[in-house]
Amino acid sequence: MSKNFALIGAAGYVAPRHMKAIKETHNELVALLDPFDSIGIVDSFFPNADFFTEPERFDRHLDKRRRSGQSKVDYVSICSPNYLHDAHIRLALRNQAHAICEKPLVLNPWNLDALEEIEKESGYHIYNILQLRLHPAIIALKKKIDALPSDKMADIDLTYITSRGKWYYYSWKGNIAKSGGVVTNIGIHFFDMLSWIFGEVQDIKVHKLDENKAAGFMQLKRARVRWFLSLDRNDLPKKAIDQQLPTYRSITVDGKEIEFSGGFTDLHTESYKNILAGKGFGITEARNSINVVHKIRHSDISGLKGDYHPFLGKHMAR
Repeated sequence: MSKNFALIGAAGYVAPRHMKAIKETHNELVALLDPFDSIGIVDSFFPNADFFTEPERFDRHLDKRRRSGQSKVDYVSICSPNYLHDAHIRLALRNQAHAICEKPLVLNPWNLDALEEIEKESGYHIYNILQLRLHPAIIALKKKIDALPSDKMADIDLTYITSRGKWYYYSWKGNIAKSGGVVTNIGIHFFDMLSWIFGEVQDIKVHKLDENKAAGFMQLKRARVRWFLSLDRNDLPKKAIDQQLPTYRSITVDGKEIEFSGGFTDLHTESYKNILAGKGFGITEARNSINVVHKIRHSDISGLKGDYHPFLGKHMAR
């Protein structure tokens, strides 16, 4: 049967992926919320959806639909700024709907404990979009690692550079209290993916952490990871500049590149299929990466000491 969805954060960058996933899984988007009214994209998916700019009226609308008994909202998809996820998840469960939330589920580990209690009390589920776990190349890598002896240790370099303009630092994304900073905004999926494949985090060293760059070393159960995350286009390698690419992502395992630059297009749809089948990722799966980025944000910065990422050495030399 077709399910009814509502969506919070309809004007955001990632919202169209959720609209597409709802449509491709043959469900209905019936209500949207965003303080900004530039959401013409919805006409390509669900032009008859009700739209609200005020959360109070949106909340009332969901409540009225629930009380009518005819057209209750079954799921609320949450694409709002990171610091609002907690409140919007609560709004969903309060209206007797499951929550499907973008990363990070919350900013602080202790928020998960409270949500876990509310989830149990309500009987409704909280799902997190962890789409890298569904990427074919990442699944293949996990199968390969799982087949190796348990004491086999890998050496990994994670590099992710995605250029951002001045607007970024004026938006909520540039406010660490609202976004969690660069490690949360662009790093959390990679940290989740690596610990999913190579085991729990045993130690973290942070070599660099500021508003547009972060780098460090992470000891996992089965891997040593040097990681580098940046919003600065000046950090792009020559091959990306030569191809006029604003983004560069690379993961090498024992010096071998893992190719996963493609295959992202349908991962939200695959995430929705899993959730609708009762197999989505929840609080348990989200907890580790939230612990990791929280620890990074509150670690001492060591500078160029120990085993640091080669891109950081180049940056510090400039």
